Amino acid sequence: MTKNIHPTAIVEDGAILGEDVFIGPYSIVGPNVKIGNGTVLKSHVFVDGHTDIGAMNEIHQFSSIGVPPQDKSYKNEKTQTIIGDHNLFRENCTVHRATTKQDKKTIIGNHGYFMTGVHFAHDCVVGDHVTLANGTMCAGHVILGDYVQMGGACGVTPFCHVGKGAFIGAASAIDKDIPQFCAAFGNRIRLKGVNIIGLRRRGYSKEVVSEVVEFYRMMESSALSPRGFVNHPENTAEYQGNEIIQEWITFIKNSEIGLPTFMS
Repeated sequence: MTKNIHPTAIVEDGAILGEDVFIGPYSIVGPNVKIGNGTVLKSHVFVDGHTDIGAMNEIHQFSSIGVPPQDKSYKNEKTQTIIGDHNLFRENCTVHRATTKQDKKTIIGNHGYFMTGVHFAHDCVVGDHVTLANGTMCAGHVILGDYVQMGGACGVTPFCHVGKGAFIGAASAIDKDIPQFCAAFGNRIRLKGVNIIGLRRRGYSKEVVSEVVEFYRMMESSALSPRGFVNHPENTAEYQGNEIIQEWITFIKNSEIGLPTFMS
């Protein structure tokens, strides 16, 4: 196996490194860490805990991965941090290991793009192809679906679920659940519309997109809450063949903290 470990780096006994792994200057890799093929730790990167990092990731300087959670109940239990493949973590990113309160795993998917200063707290679950701009912070137990995009300086409060393909404007404070392929913005967050560009990029037909926009506008103009709206079968009957609308219906019914209000 080919490894390039800088003389100033520390790789503790027990760590498992795949082929073509690069450990840059002054980086530290703990004894229970596994790093997959082709992953690069640029410099001054700290990886700790029971952490499994996949292949072809790039982690930039001063990032901390798998460090203990900022949770007063945590007592150094054996919890995990799991990171998939082909992720880019720019400078000063932090990913905290899980607590024992959920599934004992903080999970980051594949092909993520996390800009400077992005933070994932304990027990977060992050999908694939997620893009978070500088300074975005996810509190504990946050779920981000595939293809979620957030502008800089967003903050997501604990237990929020942001559905796949959602687009969040910069400097937003997300304290409610955001359904799939919705656009939202503000402090506090409000629903702004449908992420039409995201739907098109994911290959949904013009007909599907038109129905999604129509259904969104019906919910927006209704005197009922979104949950009340989808609980009336007459409002949903004609959309049974629309995958996104069906996902919305399930998402809204299962949401424990509710959706934001609509932006006027």
